[in-house]
Amino acid sequence: MISVITPVYNGEKFIEVCLQNVINQNFVEVEHIIVDGGSTDKTIDIIKDYANQYSHIRWISEKDRGQSDAMNKGIAMARGAIIGILNVDDFYEPKVLSRISELFKSLPEPSLIVGNCNMCDYQNNLIRINKPKRLRSVDLLMEKQINDDGMIDATFTVNPSAYFYHKSLHQQIGVYKVEEHYAMDIDFLLKAVKVAYVKYFNEIWGNFRYYPGTKTFDDSTNGTNETRIQQLFKDYVKTLSIIDQWEIRLNRIMIFIPLRIFYFSKYPQRLPQSIRNRLMKSISYLQLFSGK
Repeated sequence: MISVITPVYNGEKFIEVCLQNVINQNFVEVEHIIVDGGSTDKTIDIIKDYANQYSHIRWISEKDRGQSDAMNKGIAMARGAIIGILNVDDFYEPKVLSRISELFKSLPEPSLIVGNCNMCDYQNNLIRINKPKRLRSVDLLMEKQINDDGMIDATFTVNPSAYFYHKSLHQQIGVYKVEEHYAMDIDFLLKAVKVAYVKYFNEIWGNFRYYPGTKTFDDSTNGTNETRIQQLFKDYVKTLSIIDQWEIRLNRIMIFIPLRIFYFSKYPQRLPQSIRNRLMKSISYLQLFSGK
């Protein structure tokens, strides 16, 4: 059985669509666990209505200490051997749960499997497709998405709607860090890939909505996301071997310098004035000696 866990608080805009998305999978061996944090809008009414109609829906509603706490409650309730986390405003592609069930039949325990994820806006317009092909600890620590303008986007888009894992994995790495309210998914993955059998599938499994007003979007926009993730990475790097630490340092140098050159070649006006002055002098000297 697959246990799909959805943490929610005041999510009346999306909860019905989320419930219907799992129903439309037409997969029998699933339970959908809704962990509500004591919503004050119509979320609970919608959950009750669906739970009365569909026996695979199980739910609780009580105050919690945040999203990580809610997910941990869902894991404790889970009857399935396979866990999927589906945030209330995200959704699966059709027939994904059947596909996941088949894949796990031939996998050792504990396993973590990861697919591709569409990043969409509020109207489900595609922003980009995240393809996390490299899943070693070192690769996750180096994961960056590069925008068309050459800048590095530190938004970590290995979204839970695109990965599934054995529940028994938590026996080795523990549950989600309750005090972490933003980067709990990253923290989980960094720990998981060290002990689980990990496999990537070049298939779109999940859809992640990225729009103003969501925790991920606002955190990324105001810049605190980058600081938080870098601190998490910094702490985690200390647990790696010396060889892995040096690989990360070298990779950062190899990626950072070419990207900066590319970016500032397109937008030279964004260079600090002192550097621009020096570059202009260097260009003048080169022209003088070349006779131009």
